[in-house]
Amino acid sequence: DGKIYDAYVIYPRNHTNEANFVEYFVYQIMPDILENQCGYKLCIYGRDIYPGEDTASAIEKRMQKSRRLIILLTQQLINCKESAYDQHLALHSALIQNDTKVILLEMETIGTYEKLQESLRFVIKQQGTIKWKEEHTVHPQSSNSRFWKHVRYHMPLT
Repeated sequence: DGKIYDAYVIYPRNHTNEANFVEYFVYQIMPDILENQCGYKLCIYGRDIYPGEDTASAIEKRMQKSRRLIILLTQQLINCKESAYDQHLALHSALIQNDTKVILLEMETIGTYEKLQESLRFVIKQQGTIKWKEEHTVHPQSSNSRFWKHVRYHMPLT
């Protein structure tokens, strides 16, 4: 199908203390489970988009070469303008072009989805989210947990 990646990962890229777990999750836990244990290929901003590249076109190209889009929902992502471009492109691709499936990982309790952009609320209403529960932080590397089984169910076949 001409795709290089199984999933492009969208996450808040604010460099504050709260981002530490999310960044650890994105750079350590996800690659360990989805790439090393399950054989998927992820595209992660900061790891697979290189310094000096035109960020906007690099993001767009990587998304086009991905079979899925994984969006990590956090309070920070809702308030973060830095990843708004990624989100906008991802949702346009999923809703308007209808060529990419979105997987929503709710990393913390969002509560009401009122602050989310309308297109994201629409996707949540259509398919729901996969919720990260606190008990996963004890053994986040267990690919047999309910959370990771749900994620793998939505990923393309390898």
